[in-house]
Amino acid sequence: MAAKKRNRLFGAVALAVGVCVLVIGDLAVQRAQALPDDTYQQLQTFANVLAIVQKNYVEPVSTKDLINGAITGMLASLDPHSAYLTPDLYRDLEVETRGSFGGLGIEITIKDDMLTVVSPIEGTPAYKAGIKSGDQIVKIDNDFTKGMSLTDAVQRMRGPKGSKIHLTIHREGIPDLFTVTVARDVIKIASVKAKPIADGFDYIRISTFQDGSDTDVEKALDKFTKEHHGHIKGLVLDLRDNPGGLLNQAVSIGDDFLDGGLVVYTQGRDANQQQKYFAHKKKDFDDYPMVVLVNGGSASASEIVAGALQDQRRAIIAGTLTFGKGSVQTILPLDDDSALRLTTARYYTPSGRSIQAVGITPDVVVELPKPTLASLEASGGQIDEDEEIHESDLLHHFKNNQQQRKGGTPRGAQDGAPATAAPAGDGTSGPGAANVKAPKDIQLDAAVNILDHWSKYKVELAKADNSTSASASQ
Repeated sequence: MAAKKRNRLFGAVALAVGVCVLVIGDLAVQRAQALPDDTYQQLQTFANVLAIVQKNYVEPVSTKDLINGAITGMLASLDPHSAYLTPDLYRDLEVETRGSFGGLGIEITIKDDMLTVVSPIEGTPAYKAGIKSGDQIVKIDNDFTKGMSLTDAVQRMRGPKGSKIHLTIHREGIPDLFTVTVARDVIKIASVKAKPIADGFDYIRISTFQDGSDTDVEKALDKFTKEHHGHIKGLVLDLRDNPGGLLNQAVSIGDDFLDGGLVVYTQGRDANQQQKYFAHKKKDFDDYPMVVLVNGGSASASEIVAGALQDQRRAIIAGTLTFGKGSVQTILPLDDDSALRLTTARYYTPSGRSIQAVGITPDVVVELPKPTLASLEASGGQIDEDEEIHESDLLHHFKNNQQQRKGGTPRGAQDGAPATAAPAGDGTSGPGAANVKAPKDIQLDAAVNILDHWSKYKVELAKADNSTSASASQ
């Protein structure tokens, strides 16, 4: 049975990419459960270490600070997405999912013990300052970030509107560190942007899955349908650099494009983590041509939507390999208004694929052009192409529980390779060139090209599907 949408779902937007669900459970019952004997022995060891540190450390240190540090370290040792949320961070989390929060507008994670940018959020101070995916933040003001926890880094980046922060950056391809000054602001994210593009096609971009994203998508689809007298000619759904967000929004938006069927299901150790989410059957479903754009910054909720549309062959997925985050985090509030963000389940696409640490391989791979010396000099020493990072690059990421190579094997692909391929072009020409602002978006050009030749691509994918099915039956 489909899980009810009445559950309130929270996503860890500012701290790390993810799909999260808030569960206010009976923690007192959980605490009352008996613990194994060896647990009490280890707790005794912990108490001894706590007492020794408090007695002998060079400076006095509070019990609260030590306990908080221990909890933070314990959760950080599990995986990159489990974390301890102080009361302030927990309140910020709830605010962020409503699309308005204070800060820089930057998605960060820890890679190789360094604070690393997953992606800047479009239109925010970090984005306008030129922060790029893959940038390593070496210092925040005068404090080095090596070994700094994710929660501590987020706290240091918070501040009143208008106050300035100095980030020392290391960027691949640039030999010297450089400093970027960013003025903090109240970040208000319009997560959905929609517009007509070339050749009568339409375009929807979702930058993050937050409260109300589904409503904005539905309004855009209604507008396009009316403008095209009841039938959309073709649609590009852009999920590039979308780090995820709310699970219920991913399910609802997947439902907007599907005529029934499974969207996603989750599996965890606890019975309440065994959930299935379905799309509704529609009376007048419009099966218009559709391309979904993804890249290494497309994570979690983005991968849920892309995976569902790919498995059901509702859309052609184009771009580059996605981030590969296939886990669900449950937000567990504690008595002191703090909370735990704990990984409690894996999610699976309708065909049963786990994309954890492997990502989703596009049906049509469209790589960005490699930077040249000329482009490096023309940009003043800055690389044109963002360095993509993936879940498998993160310390303590947990392994995929399926026998898959990186990228998985999408339906319609043979031996893990894309079923079709489209030329990326040179960035100077292509379908819809007049409608794309400079610099050229060759991945969007490729999506328009796919829509222009929809019948050809659908036939090729159908042949690949049949070939894969025949191989599997032998």
